Amino acid sequence: MSDTPDRTSRRRVVAWGLWDWGSASFNAVVTTFVFTVYLTSSGFGPEGVVESQLGWALAGAGLLIALLAPVTGQRSDTSGRRKLWLGVNTYIVVAITLAMFFVEPDPSFVWLGLLLVAGGNVFFEFAGVNYNAMLRQVSTPASIGRVSGFGWGMGYVGGIVLLLIVYFGFIQGFFGLPSENGLDVRLSMIVAALWFGIFALPVLFAVPEYRGAGTRRERIGFFASYARLGRDIARLWRDSRATVWFLLASAVFRDGLAGVFTFGGVLAASVFGFSAGEVILFAIAANVVAGISTIAVGALDDRLGAKPVIVTALAGLIVSGLLVFFLRDGGPAVFWTAGLALTLFVGPAQSASRTFLARIIPPGREGEVFGLYATTGRAVSFLAPTMFALFVGLTGDSAFGILGIVLVLLAGLLLLLPVRAPAAVPALR
Repeated sequence: MSDTPDRTSRRRVVAWGLWDWGSASFNAVVTTFVFTVYLTSSGFGPEGVVESQLGWALAGAGLLIALLAPVTGQRSDTSGRRKLWLGVNTYIVVAITLAMFFVEPDPSFVWLGLLLVAGGNVFFEFAGVNYNAMLRQVSTPASIGRVSGFGWGMGYVGGIVLLLIVYFGFIQGFFGLPSENGLDVRLSMIVAALWFGIFALPVLFAVPEYRGAGTRRERIGFFASYARLGRDIARLWRDSRATVWFLLASAVFRDGLAGVFTFGGVLAASVFGFSAGEVILFAIAANVVAGISTIAVGALDDRLGAKPVIVTALAGLIVSGLLVFFLRDGGPAVFWTAGLALTLFVGPAQSASRTFLARIIPPGREGEVFGLYATTGRAVSFLAPTMFALFVGLTGDSAFGILGIVLVLLAGLLLLLPVRAPAAVPALR
């Protein structure tokens, strides 16, 4: 059976994209704006202590992902259970998010909260590997860019819708719920879990289980999968070297993309004087801009190819970042314009990165190679934070952290430029 359909089914594409819409509950509510902020508040311990513990917990999660993601992806390919494992890992994340309700603002609960965040990250990445691997099951070579862009865009917009519900309904008390004992945040976790659980269902019903070339490979034991992985990487290097170079280049520039959002709020507050409310308003606007641009640029990906989109987006990010830095004396208006310009390019770069890789993966190894995609990303995830901290530490000025992120994006762009997609993708062996 062919790994890709003959035509694009709108019903399957929408069902697939709704997983991205729902998964934003974990990205936006749990790991970025609500639960981790709650977990590092004064109720759980002295300032700086829990932040450090959170960093170590996430580092441990990252190590597990790096070690396990390629093999778990490979095994979902060969077992023909890609959709099954997407469902299993997704609903483990849903259960973990529900369990966050029991984390009360007391030091005795801090390790429960840290373990839940770390475990959620691990299983969320495992789910993401299978989700990305399904891209070729719901798209054709002529529509893969639009489909990928639609999914990324749905993730941005879905995150904003849920953040608005959670922030104004629970955190700001619009629903009239008590905030004592962290109840507003804890109830938000129930909403986030239900959001993900509900919107993850359509893909499990609408998209058939994987029955492509990967299922014709011999099934082997878990530890033997590592030996196969080593042979597969060596074969990739020999037969599809562009895939290996792209994994390395994309790991660098994806970390720069993550840095844009990770430190955007910090820069808005410390350099441009945004209040907490203004930071949230900017975050909402940034995600809306990123979502719209990602969906719109998907058609260009199909017409021009993924690499021109990535190169243009990275160049746009570098120019916008430099404008933010050199025009910073212009105040908030500069960040509202040049800062939003940054977010205009983030989504298209992320989406086109996924489609570039999907186009060059040998059929039947999508799960394995997207597992390597997760692993390489984790392996260099220290770059943007390190460069940001280094530039700020050397100058004593938070604004110089922008230059650190720009350098990471530039390094990723320079690594990408020599990469050429192969004319023919090597067959699975």
